[in-house]
Amino acid sequence: MSTRTAVVHDVRASRPATSHPRKEGPTDLRLVPPALAVWATAAVMLHASPGWAVAVVIASVLVAAVLLTARGRLPPVRRGSTARARVTAHAVAATLLCAAAAAASAGLHGADVRRGPVPELAREYARAVAEVEVTADPRLTRPRVSGNHMAPVSVLIEADVRRVERAGAATRTTRAPVLLMIAPGDRKDPASSAGHQDSPWLALLPSTRLRVEARFAPAMDGGDRFAAVLRVDGRDGPRAVAGPSAPQRLAGRLRGGLREATEDLSEDARALLPGLVVGDISRVTPELDQAFHETDLTHTLAVSGSNFTILLALLLGPPGLAQRAERRGLAPRVGISLRTTAVLGAALSLAFVVVCRPDPSVLRAAACGSVALLALATGRRRSLIPALATAVLLLVLYDPWLARSYGFLLSVLATGALLTVAPRWSEGLRRRGVPPRLAEALAAAGAAQALCAPVVAVLSARVSLVAIPCNLLAEAALAPATVLGFLALATAPVAMPLAKAVAWCASWPAEWIAQVARTGAALPGSGVDWPGSWAGAAALGAVTLVVLLVGRRLLRHPWWCAACALLLALLVVQPRPLTRAVTGWPPPGWRIVMCDVGQGDALVLAAGGNTGVVVDAGPDPLLVDDCLRSLGVTRVPLVVLTHFHADHVAGLTGVLRGREVGGIGTTALEEPADQVAAVRRAAAAAGVPLTRVAAGERRRAGDLTWEVLWPPPGGHPVVEGPNDASVALLVRNGSLRLLLLGDLEPPAQRALTRSPAARDLAGVDVLKVAHHGSAYQDPGLVRLAAPRLALISAGEDNTYGHPAPSTLAALRAGGAEVLRTDRDGALAVVPGAGGDGELEVARH
Repeated sequence: MSTRTAVVHDVRASRPATSHPRKEGPTDLRLVPPALAVWATAAVMLHASPGWAVAVVIASVLVAAVLLTARGRLPPVRRGSTARARVTAHAVAATLLCAAAAAASAGLHGADVRRGPVPELAREYARAVAEVEVTADPRLTRPRVSGNHMAPVSVLIEADVRRVERAGAATRTTRAPVLLMIAPGDRKDPASSAGHQDSPWLALLPSTRLRVEARFAPAMDGGDRFAAVLRVDGRDGPRAVAGPSAPQRLAGRLRGGLREATEDLSEDARALLPGLVVGDISRVTPELDQAFHETDLTHTLAVSGSNFTILLALLLGPPGLAQRAERRGLAPRVGISLRTTAVLGAALSLAFVVVCRPDPSVLRAAACGSVALLALATGRRRSLIPALATAVLLLVLYDPWLARSYGFLLSVLATGALLTVAPRWSEGLRRRGVPPRLAEALAAAGAAQALCAPVVAVLSARVSLVAIPCNLLAEAALAPATVLGFLALATAPVAMPLAKAVAWCASWPAEWIAQVARTGAALPGSGVDWPGSWAGAAALGAVTLVVLLVGRRLLRHPWWCAACALLLALLVVQPRPLTRAVTGWPPPGWRIVMCDVGQGDALVLAAGGNTGVVVDAGPDPLLVDDCLRSLGVTRVPLVVLTHFHADHVAGLTGVLRGREVGGIGTTALEEPADQVAAVRRAAAAAGVPLTRVAAGERRRAGDLTWEVLWPPPGGHPVVEGPNDASVALLVRNGSLRLLLLGDLEPPAQRALTRSPAARDLAGVDVLKVAHHGSAYQDPGLVRLAAPRLALISAGEDNTYGHPAPSTLAALRAGGAEVLRTDRDGALAVVPGAGGDGELEVARH
């Protein structure tokens, strides 16, 4: 959906001052078959053997030659039919020749990743020295939880290998696309992206040549356009053989100036402005990135045709008036002729490509934006589809890998929707009394969403219900943010104070876009899960078609439209009383909720009203935030982090988001260091104090009381790692007694049964089983606690075998009912209505 914004200008071209599409005759579709043939052929031939590629080229050329030869020999029986046959022969021959060109281009590009020394070294996992040329901006991998720790953050660099040297073998010259993965080296916080922002590897510019010693490995998980992954030890920094080209140095200076100009802005503006202007999303946090995905606003985070369209429209004025005396662009206002304006537009196109990097996504944006706006500027709508088809054809021939790119597919679908469907929908809405500007905006967002939603569902297994309103709200701020951002980019090298002032002005619309994304994503019904397959995409397409057909009839009945809009609003907002009445969640009077956060722990203890004590935060901020939001918890007197493993603390920012948090209590053993640092950063950013808890402490919040059972104040001999240093709590909530064991291992569990607190452990109502129900449990503690209900938090299909069959058997043998989040979802414990210590459990 990267060219969605272009619709505003496209639709405006349909006003009375410009030519009407129906007065120009039927749409010219002659270039569509060649474009589709190029696309399909390239997608198939990229992984075909060279023999198949050659065969397709020869066959296509021969058939085209036969058609072109035979067309002149058609008998002149009927002039009209002969002319049509000749035109058809020309069209088929042109399509076949385009397919032959696509097969040749795809065969050559595909061969680059299969031939030569690089794939050989990758299959052997060999070490070698390579000379590489950087082809794209370096980027950091996103922090992610892997088991109980955070996977190290690495620097990723796309490059072409030019020369390979291996011990005992001759130097070989080649050209193969690879992905460099720079290991974090000896940094103190290898799992934090913040600790890598000053890495010299991130400062490398495209076209720089490096000499690296690396271990070669096959490309996996969607890296089929790379011949290998080169794993490089980054401790010594990059060794440059040749510096970047002059245009790339200029682009780097401009991009660096924009980053400096936005340095003092708010976090959202500092992250978004470089993304809106030049596609630099290195500062975008995972949480903000997720919000943009859930609201289908990701096209604003990448360089797209909309960016370029906005700039050209600023220069040319409204596209339909580009050749008229009353055109209102910047160029005519200062007296620049149309021919000179065209030259300036070409220069602007070149500058856009240089500054935003000449990689395929930027070239796609420039091409789509240029041809579409050029067609609009002529006032001839018939040329819109041919212009789009030309862009597809040329771009796929230039880079056949685009034929397999979901981003390219979304871009083409969105552009096609905006140039064809949106004007008709806008006209229909105006006929029904919708104001013109609102009709244009609604038609733009609706058309792009209708055509792109099935593909988005394949990628995210989710359908956004707030995409259209969020795009409408963000649309108003996108143009000013982009224009002011480019102005800050241009002025930064010569007048940094002025650039900072302009960037400050641009921060307001940028923050508005971020707030729209956050608000939309925070709505309980912002989206629905959908099968992430092409069968699911087809089903969504069918549903969309039915909705459109029904909606067309509903437009004749305003009251029905209003009722449907109200129903959709209730589905998205999901007011808590209505949600509870329909779904039964959260159950009235709940005392403890074990959130379903995957392979990790997160519990909420009710403390009255909208207040709850949180014990552990799970591995994902979004999951724990969703859980707390579903419970209506907005005030948290205390967050207890039992220990610092990532599957218990990585979601802390989700707990802190938008809530009043009184403090964070942690264990005394500060390991692992990277997660301790992450917790400290999150607490400092939220202004929440950190304290250590130890055995013997007693606290109260409303009717909720808890006592810390472990770890002892001065430590204990059995504490040899983070698990055995877990905070264990005995909780009393009303009539319920709950034992929460964190991830305690058998040595600490046995020590706990011998401690003075052991007398309070007998006969608890609910046990939070230690360490996700692993096999490492002390039978004595299980017998002593003798719980009626055992809760286990584990991830579905986790690779650790949690919960262990032996643990489940031991709990059930002791008379406990066992429930687990991987099968039962989120679990809420409620005292039974009949009293007598009865327990009821609601699943969500």
